[in-house]
Amino acid sequence: MDVFTTKAGAVRGRRAARDRGIVAVRGLPYAAPPFGDLRFREPRPAEPWDGVRDCSAFGPVAPQSAELPGAPVWSPGDEDILTLNIWTPADGPGDLPVLVWIHGGAYVFGSAAQPDFDGTALAGRGLVVVTLNSRIGFEGFGHVPDAEGHDGPAPDADSNPFPDNRGLLDQIAALEWVRDNISAFGGSPDRVTLAGQSSGATSVACLTVADRARGLFRRAVLHSAVNAFATVEQAARTTAEVAEAAGVPATRAGLLAAPPEALVAAADRVCARYAQDPGSGQRHYDPAIYGPVADGVLLTADPLEALAAGAGGTVELLVCHTTEEYWLLDAVGSSAKVTTDEQPAAFAADFGLPAALVEGHRELLPDAPVLDVYLSLYSGLLFAEYSTRLAEAHALAGGRAFLARFDRRRDHTGRRVRAWHCADVPFAFGNLHEESVHFLVGGPPGAADQELSRRMTRAWADFAAHGDPGWDALDGPAGSGAAVRVWRTAEERQGGQQEHGRGGAGGFRDLWRTAGLPLLAP
Repeated sequence: MDVFTTKAGAVRGRRAARDRGIVAVRGLPYAAPPFGDLRFREPRPAEPWDGVRDCSAFGPVAPQSAELPGAPVWSPGDEDILTLNIWTPADGPGDLPVLVWIHGGAYVFGSAAQPDFDGTALAGRGLVVVTLNSRIGFEGFGHVPDAEGHDGPAPDADSNPFPDNRGLLDQIAALEWVRDNISAFGGSPDRVTLAGQSSGATSVACLTVADRARGLFRRAVLHSAVNAFATVEQAARTTAEVAEAAGVPATRAGLLAAPPEALVAAADRVCARYAQDPGSGQRHYDPAIYGPVADGVLLTADPLEALAAGAGGTVELLVCHTTEEYWLLDAVGSSAKVTTDEQPAAFAADFGLPAALVEGHRELLPDAPVLDVYLSLYSGLLFAEYSTRLAEAHALAGGRAFLARFDRRRDHTGRRVRAWHCADVPFAFGNLHEESVHFLVGGPPGAADQELSRRMTRAWADFAAHGDPGWDALDGPAGSGAAVRVWRTAEERQGGQQEHGRGGAGGFRDLWRTAGLPLLAP
């Protein structure tokens, strides 16, 4: 019987359907439900239980309006959301390396229950895999004013019982749970790798430089980290907008009185208003309004600045981005359409980018439509260049960092699937068979795709186990040499396919080095 004993009580898992040698334990609480008297507060320990708790199903997802393929949806009243899931070899030797995964979703949607995050294949590589849910949206990242309605950094955590960055604090609580309990599942608390993609990758970057998370993991995997970081003042302005849309005062009492579903709906209305207003500046192009906050307590600086100053310490980094990141956001309709010759210049002005950067992209993409020039610009600005600089900054500060780019594309049933945002994740998890990911990867996988997936899962497993993904670490700024692994299928490599027209690679890097990279606010 697959029963494990944690400090809070015993749990029963279930053998994974794909591999009977793997046990999956799902919906295990690592903290108490963050509602009622605990709403907007730091996570608290889960209550212990008697007997054996059945953990065969995923726990509820965090408050959100998204409905994702193959994943559960949130319903008002779902409150036991701070849960995690574990995949572990049934007859493992113990003391196995552990990989802890933080999902993406612009800090407002997603969950660990998405089929592309199933940990069976990686556990088959000799890892103990942990995925987790944490607070998102206003519940996780909304700024709550103090009792007098003032905004500003709190001098210490004790003076603010309603801290910023509650989603990050949840993730730290999950890592502390792993430290205290993972040995019961065959994992080593001293061999933990923290991994994430998109907003999850930026969360990983934040925890890498946060003193409070020091010692909870020794390695980190960041796929497509997001260039977004807010000051307290910026977060307070977002709170005012959301409170107004919800019809409540932008005060602690007013926000506590608004049920989670009201704040979710209000945030959706705020984002829709930005999307419909071309004159609204940066948020018009991709209305994402929440993110990590420089609160002066957990976080004092953007992770890029902090890594450059050496705050990453001895944590080893494996950073990856895709070469056509922003094409996905265009494909799913969450990005503004930029199609006229004048619009890229307006985009650059809204983000404080030099006109020469736009012209440089036009020159490198002489036959591309305006939309592709814009998507390449935004790919570099939001994901590719920021991710690359995280790896470079850590390496230049004396840390150990590896860099990769995902460049696999596919033409399938008349539709071109690019090397876009999120496409690399099912390859690295080994979940190409899941029907819910076929939109991302262009239909059912072929033999070359499966081979690429095996190479990527092996890289993750080897990095988590030994700190060596299979290529050289960076020794300075990333160039076009062997220090950057480019993930392609064997067919693409044999075809001599070249990188072109994709933000953050090739000549685009030279443009960004000259132009600089502004830090964006969510």
